[in-house]
Amino acid sequence: MTLPGRPRAWSRRLPVVTRLVLAVAITMSLVLAGAAGLVYWRVKTALDLQLNDDLSTYQHSLDQVVRRGEDLPPGPSGSLHQVLDAHGRILSSSHALRHQLLLTPAELGAATRGATIRRDVGSLLPITSDTLRLRAKRVTADGQTRIVIAAVRRGHRDEALRELLAQLALASGLTLIAASYVGYRTARAALRPVERYRSGAATLADGTQHLRLDVPDDRDDEITRLGHTLNHMLDRLEASAERERRFVADASHELRTPLTLIRAELDVALHRPRSADELTDTLRSMDSEVQRLIDLSNALLDLEELGSTNHLTRAPVSLADLVDAALAPHQRTAERAARDLTAEAAEVTVHVDARWLRPAIGNLIDNALRHGHGTVHLTATVHDGRLRLCVTDEGSGFPPEFLPRAFDRFARAEASRTGEGSGLGLAFVQAVATTHGGTAHAANTGHGTVITLDVPC
Repeated sequence: MTLPGRPRAWSRRLPVVTRLVLAVAITMSLVLAGAAGLVYWRVKTALDLQLNDDLSTYQHSLDQVVRRGEDLPPGPSGSLHQVLDAHGRILSSSHALRHQLLLTPAELGAATRGATIRRDVGSLLPITSDTLRLRAKRVTADGQTRIVIAAVRRGHRDEALRELLAQLALASGLTLIAASYVGYRTARAALRPVERYRSGAATLADGTQHLRLDVPDDRDDEITRLGHTLNHMLDRLEASAERERRFVADASHELRTPLTLIRAELDVALHRPRSADELTDTLRSMDSEVQRLIDLSNALLDLEELGSTNHLTRAPVSLADLVDAALAPHQRTAERAARDLTAEAAEVTVHVDARWLRPAIGNLIDNALRHGHGTVHLTATVHDGRLRLCVTDEGSGFPPEFLPRAFDRFARAEASRTGEGSGLGLAFVQAVATTHGGTAHAANTGHGTVITLDVPC
């Protein structure tokens, strides 16, 4: 049961180029064998037809002469004859045959009973002398049964066929060698990019950064498309690794401060006995730092999830309802700060991912309430298939040098990193805009700050 599988397992261990060359060689061998067989059959058929015509003509002339009792003609070049009686005695024969009887006893009996005997004497290969093709037929002459045997030599016919076989073998061998060589060169050329891609992947496995495969831009075959796919995969892997490095770096950088503060509060509380009020203040301070840790972790996780999302889940949603849902959690904060929070939203339906756009709007409102002054106003309009969200406040605006990096992670307008907020709100807004295929922009006006979120809808 295992024997049929062994050749297949052996062939699987061969290199791809070797397997391709073997496949080409075997296929070409079958094609060449078929073509050679067809050519040989056609030539052999034509030669045999000519030989049989000559033999039939010679046989007919001998039959006529024997019936009339005349002397036998010499016949065409290369022809032989023999006349036998019913008992197999030679009555007349070509000088070259002498006393050689051309028919076997069985053939003689069949011919006597009226059968026509056709037979070749000698073989094509190996080469033999005196190869003949004979034909024997019963003839009645003067009331006596005679067996007339006509024969022609096959030397020229056999020589032509042997020469044809040699030429076909030589041509087929040379063609097979040429086809195998061309197949080998073609397979090597076709698989050379694959080997180059493999070497590149091995380099990547060794830790090489920013690796890109050398894929030609002027081709569009399967190997080239494979190279583009691998480059796309390398881009995704590098982006994923970069997100991971950024996440670890951001988390370690930002978590250090609140953790240090919590440790300091604990050290101070444990240094000496504290009153109940002092312990309460310490716990409240630690609670704010823990909440800061929670908010920071959630923001980092949201950014990481958004960065790794392959596609958005767009769905129709009312723009007015989306804006109301985003503003609702901040109404009480605005009231406590004695500030106005207003919104204008068009009564239209937009196709966006509300799961991400709603918190992005909330981050814009939260940023304006934390760092701005006066009334915070949101306008939401749709024009030419794009949703434009603008949040304005009446504060002093961003420092001019801060505007180019306003959407960077952990960017803060104030120098201290202990102020309110994690510095991830606008970074999240930028990520949502980019994922939607849009943009985010911050600018100072004459009486405050405006942050614009523009996405296709």
